[in-house]
Amino acid sequence: QVQLVESGGGLVQAGGSLRLSCAASGITLSISIQAMGWYRQAPGKQRELVATITRAGSTNYADSVKGRFTISRDNAKRTVFPQMNSLEPEDTAVYYCNTALRRITTSALYDVWGQGTQVTVSS
Repeated sequence: QVQLVESGGGLVQAGGSLRLSCAASGITLSISIQAMGWYRQAPGKQRELVATITRAGSTNYADSVKGRFTISRDNAKRTVFPQMNSLEPEDTAVYYCNTALRRITTSALYDVWGQGTQVTVSS
């Protein structure tokens, strides 16, 4: 069973930086990671995209974080790292790691989510 383990959340002052980490385990030879990324959900709001990176290395960022956040990955360790700089109080949310997987035998696609990690930015 594929699982995602997140770390790196916490409390930071506005203008500060945090680096999150998400590691995927349980990846077998019958499963291919298509993309990994991060989403966030603030109280009373819907979950939204933060940043993703595909197997080929293509990245996608929410407009609100462009220029401040950078996502990178370590394919060998099946880990993805969003570096979050110039944090703002509006970035306060629970951040969730996500991976898009494909079963090699059937080409079926499915998602796995992490448990979430709290990021709080104080003003």
